[in-house]
Amino acid sequence: MTLRLTDDPAADALLSANPLALLIGMLLDQQVAMEVAFSGPLKIEQRLGAVDAAAIAGADPDLVSAAFSQTPAVHRFPGSMAGRTQALCQVLVDEWGGDAAAIWTRDSPDGPTVLKRLQTLPGFGPQKAKIFLALLGKQRGFAGEGWREASAPYGEEGSYRSVADITSPETLQLVRETKRAAKAAAKGQ
Repeated sequence: MTLRLTDDPAADALLSANPLALLIGMLLDQQVAMEVAFSGPLKIEQRLGAVDAAAIAGADPDLVSAAFSQTPAVHRFPGSMAGRTQALCQVLVDEWGGDAAAIWTRDSPDGPTVLKRLQTLPGFGPQKAKIFLALLGKQRGFAGEGWREASAPYGEEGSYRSVADITSPETLQLVRETKRAAKAAAKGQ
């Protein structure tokens, strides 16, 4: 199944085919529009030559920062996100043999185990880890026992809370409406 998280078929194809690209897209999904965040891995590939954990981790930090800063920038905070991306890739090299998918495939883990693994990654707090676990379960075929419960509330079937629920322009709008309503409720409107 091809993910539809950006307005760019090439970016979506990379996210669908490369687990590291998807993980980096999730890392970048903060303080920018979701489409910008998830288009970032394609820009990285075009500017650095590959979305590969060992290559990114081992690259000169100034080169990575320059690639993130090139117009259009990978993120609105290109320098700090370049550093976070390199840190993420270094952890993947050191702990997962450079294989991002090993986080959710090695030793046939259940949902709570994958959640714990995700939370050890740089830039992945509890909420981001739950959203990514829900994305794996809802759109990438992860079926580890307890994934819906571990990713709650994002794993809830039929919800439109996060990137995990976006499969079309229509579902993107539903997610945006849900987020707007939640912000309004939080402000007491």
